[in-house]
Amino acid sequence: MDKIYKTALLFVLSLTGFETLSAHPETITADTTIVVNEVQVTAIKQGLVLRSEPTASTTFGEQLIRRKHINALKNLSQSVPNLHIPDYGSRMTSSIYVRGLGARIDQPVVGLNVDNVPVMNKNNYDTELADVERIEVLRGPQSTLYGRNTMGGVINVYTLSPLSYQGSRFTAEYSSGDSYRLRASTYHKTRDNLGIAVSGFYTRTGGFFTNLHTGRRCDHEQMGGGRWRTQWQNNSGLKIDNFLSFSILRQGGYPYTYIGKDIIENDLPVIRTGEIRYNDPASYERTTLSDGLTLRYDADRYTLSSITAYQYSDDEMNLDQDFLPLSYFTLRQSQREHTVSQDLVIRSRDTRRYDWLFGLFGFYRHNNMEAPVRFKRTGIDRLIFHYANLNPVGITFAWDEKAAPGYELPLDTDFRIGSYGAALYHESKLRLGRWTLSAGIRIDLERQQLKYTSHTDMYYTMTLRGMPRPLPVHLEIDDSDTFRHTYTEVLPKFTALYAFDSQRNLYASISRGYKAGGFNTQMFSDILQEQLKAQMSHRPYTPTDIVSYAPEYSWNYEVGGHFACLDGAVRGDFSLFYIDVSDLQLTVFPQGQTTGRMMTNAGKARSYGVETSVMVSPRHNLDFNCTYGYTNAKFKHYIDGKNDYKGNHIPYSPTHTLSLTGAWSIPTGVEWLGDVVLGAGMQSTGDIWWNEANTLREPFYTLWNASLRIEHPRYSIDFWGRNLGDRRYGLFYFKSMGNEFMQYGRPRTFGVTVSVNI
Repeated sequence: MDKIYKTALLFVLSLTGFETLSAHPETITADTTIVVNEVQVTAIKQGLVLRSEPTASTTFGEQLIRRKHINALKNLSQSVPNLHIPDYGSRMTSSIYVRGLGARIDQPVVGLNVDNVPVMNKNNYDTELADVERIEVLRGPQSTLYGRNTMGGVINVYTLSPLSYQGSRFTAEYSSGDSYRLRASTYHKTRDNLGIAVSGFYTRTGGFFTNLHTGRRCDHEQMGGGRWRTQWQNNSGLKIDNFLSFSILRQGGYPYTYIGKDIIENDLPVIRTGEIRYNDPASYERTTLSDGLTLRYDADRYTLSSITAYQYSDDEMNLDQDFLPLSYFTLRQSQREHTVSQDLVIRSRDTRRYDWLFGLFGFYRHNNMEAPVRFKRTGIDRLIFHYANLNPVGITFAWDEKAAPGYELPLDTDFRIGSYGAALYHESKLRLGRWTLSAGIRIDLERQQLKYTSHTDMYYTMTLRGMPRPLPVHLEIDDSDTFRHTYTEVLPKFTALYAFDSQRNLYASISRGYKAGGFNTQMFSDILQEQLKAQMSHRPYTPTDIVSYAPEYSWNYEVGGHFACLDGAVRGDFSLFYIDVSDLQLTVFPQGQTTGRMMTNAGKARSYGVETSVMVSPRHNLDFNCTYGYTNAKFKHYIDGKNDYKGNHIPYSPTHTLSLTGAWSIPTGVEWLGDVVLGAGMQSTGDIWWNEANTLREPFYTLWNASLRIEHPRYSIDFWGRNLGDRRYGLFYFKSMGNEFMQYGRPRTFGVTVSVNI
């Protein structure tokens, strides 16, 4: 570990020590300078140049996106300080951790906007990023301008504009795991002020991990989709931008490795440590449709923008929820969600001293969810009858195979989940010489409602001492109820920035963020299970308060700055932050032989750390990048009923993230061949604590990557490799019924990518 730190430190020092090298103004590349096209609707809320704003941010331009193969949000992990997006489970998971904040299920800590349209459902975050012009990652609470679920930051994705780019693009890729990626797109102007873009993609992977029970790869995947974008503008400042996109996903996923002690039954091993072996299918399917309409009018003194969006998602998750080759129980969770959102923004423009912004936002979401759990023979015997037969009166319970020959117990629950909200927000900026002072506030109102209907019926026999034969019993439970919650939030933000010039500044900020509350739908099967056991033993049952959880709140205190020297040959950013969190949302598996997981508000926590990014371009064809993030996130107060975890690290968020990359572009002198670009780098993460007790952790690990790219304006051929050292590293740890599982990262991977521009 010390060797890695020393190597990283020497590398950073070498990057900042190019004082004797010649610097060229042309070393400022498009990847680090935001070029705003006059016809593209971008930067509606924040400033045009993020380096001039009082916020910690990282921007990826089109060239860097292609060279780093950023095909999904998870490819940003470690390339942004303190950003960790583990690739585990399925594309439904989409867990994002930043600055010690994050969650495995339900509400995200980071918001996502695609061409200014907010993606309201975290299940849809992990999708294909095709023809992306720019990605902006803003860290720290952005709740004042962007609202709910942005207390860790915002990711803004902007795609190519058909008014600024014309032509056709084709991409084909093949890589390890029998993986394919195909893309095609075309951009045209039908008139000088009207542009149309059509694109499509298809990805496929055969998988990397084998389920030993079936002998097949369990993480196979296929996904396809398309996008239609239309842009129009007139000479009076009016611009219209509309996109319609869809995608269809079918995947296996969930390659969870058993890491507990070998399970032996009847003197034979059921599963050994280090194996993936489960008997029931696990899969995830998703169909999405999204339409976003942006209207923008640029007047002399102000800009008025309207962003209207409709999003539809239909997905289904199937799980062998015990992940063992035993017949415990399965889960099928299907959701059909409709979301409508509207954002109105008016802001000043072309002012020198005072800038202002007002906004009005509203949304409505409706979700129909079915989440039936099916208990099978082993689960019924061990999780229900075993405990029911512990009664002191000597009653014996057993399954009635005559009445129910399938030996299967359904626990069915249907949900109708609705939520709506409205927000009014404002931000003012005042320039006083080199100083820029800003203040903002958002008033956010949200209403949530859950209607549920639960049903189960069980056929069993009851035998008393002295009875001549068992007594058949049919037990049926029907339950329904409605829960409602209303939240009103006030979210202020204050910043001060001192600018030495356009490239160098220092800033300080104080801001409040929040993450919405919700309902623990995955715990309703446990409630039914407990009701069954209670009625069988004729004892009262009072469910604990596990149905819902409250919002999470934070105050973020931050100082930082942006710097540049040698005519832009050396540039960088840094920030130091302290976050105070209350009502921390934490995903837990309740004690005992439970079948679900739940979100709970785990008291208070605090997080502090540092972030830095440095880019050095000693020559116009040579670039080095270094990003480093350190986070110390611990509980201030959390007692789970048995243990006090005060002072322990918050699980799943890494302490260190480090990325070191370099790219050397070598001109071949042959016009048709173009340049040869050599790339190499390392990405490091750790330590990651896996439980609240801090008894398990993933140590600091490093992945090595390299590429050789032939780059021409009309085409490119890229040979690349990831995790060249074939490092085995953990991405996700959890317990199910007391059994421990881990998903490991992908092994060494090679690939070739060919792109053609016409």
